Amino acid sequence: MLEWSTQTAFVTGASGGIGRELVAGLLERRVRRVYAADSMLAEALDSRVTAIELDITAHAAVQQAANRYGDTTLLINNAGVNLRAGFIKAPTLEAARREMEVNYFGTLAMCRAFAPVLEANGGGALVNVLSILAKITNPALGSYCATKAALLRLTEGVRAELASQGTHVLAAMPWAVDTAMSGPFAGAKSSPAEVAQGILDAIASGVEEVYFHEMSAEINRRLSTDPKGLERSFSSWLPR
Repeated sequence: MLEWSTQTAFVTGASGGIGRELVAGLLERRVRRVYAADSMLAEALDSRVTAIELDITAHAAVQQAANRYGDTTLLINNAGVNLRAGFIKAPTLEAARREMEVNYFGTLAMCRAFAPVLEANGGGALVNVLSILAKITNPALGSYCATKAALLRLTEGVRAELASQGTHVLAAMPWAVDTAMSGPFAGAKSSPAEVAQGILDAIASGVEEVYFHEMSAEINRRLSTDPKGLERSFSSWLPR
């Protein structure tokens, strides 16, 4: 059973939304310390929180963070961007490059830098916050979905590579969440607090994937029973 009081967490993307709720949830569970990356307000939450400025695309800075915060036992990679760009109608490739640099390469850099830290501290846990869109493309957000699909493959590979050191690797797969990243989406959304608490519960339970909202369950079901029909239904999200 996970003993929260012995855990030191490092959370990226902690300035708002899911990340801020993760920090709050970790404090509620009485962890020893939280390093909250890219969160200027984190220090006001609790004396156990250390606010850190970190651009995860600056790989040298990521390695420096791993060297400095060597007591980390729980890494939660929550930082990401969604520039809401399609594949063909986007005016340039810059949005796709930026999303891949942050969502994929930035997360990969965090995993690589902190894997030895987790091993040195007994294995610990590593969480990558993805999206159910890692499994199906909303073409209006095409390049974002591609980065999340790549990140799912990354998570599976990291899980295999870190199994021998005893690191629990978790993929969190929310549907739309009520944050700025979801943009003008008008449908049902999960709350950031719901997702954060679900992630922390999943860490404690040892599961490898956790899903949120009935839409995620429905998408998973249709991927097994009617994948092409599901693909066509997602085409309705394209702007008319």
